Amino acid sequence: MNGPSIGLLELSSIAAGFAVADAMLKAGDVRLLLSRSICSGKYMVLIGGEAAAVGSAVEAGIWAAQGCLIDHVALANLHPEVLTAIGRQSPDAPSGALGVVESFNIAAMIAAADAAVKSSNVELHELRLAMALGGKAFALLTGDVASVQSAVDAAKRVLSEAGMLVNAVVIPRPHPDVWREVV
Repeated sequence: MNGPSIGLLELSSIAAGFAVADAMLKAGDVRLLLSRSICSGKYMVLIGGEAAAVGSAVEAGIWAAQGCLIDHVALANLHPEVLTAIGRQSPDAPSGALGVVESFNIAAMIAAADAAVKSSNVELHELRLAMALGGKAFALLTGDVASVQSAVDAAKRVLSEAGMLVNAVVIPRPHPDVWREVV
């Protein structure tokens, strides 16, 4: 699998977010994928491009953050489902087991979601980043029980190492009313 490279900066200031987005876009041949305010008065900038350009842009963004950086991530070879799952509104109806992984921040959650979908044969159903979540993030994974458990374990490892794990659960056979909340 040869996916795209992405870089994300999570900032404590909206004003700094605009300056960081500008610095990142001027630092390398990258494209702006998402740049917006998020819950709790934070700001996120997500860029994509070739690995070297993304690395340069992330470094420029870190410098431009001037004390407002909460977290950052640069991932080469991102699993394609990760970008697709960000903000997914009406995906296909899920089935099988449901895994829910919750993080205190978005940068760590993106890395955890990437690790999860690369570890097992699961679908990343949704990746919600900080909107109406008090700045937290979560991922919904579906598939057979063993695959979902393996994916959740992979995500938990990444989040635990970053000190950002809130909680994670695997529900083998979710009640139909739970599925309705997922779609």
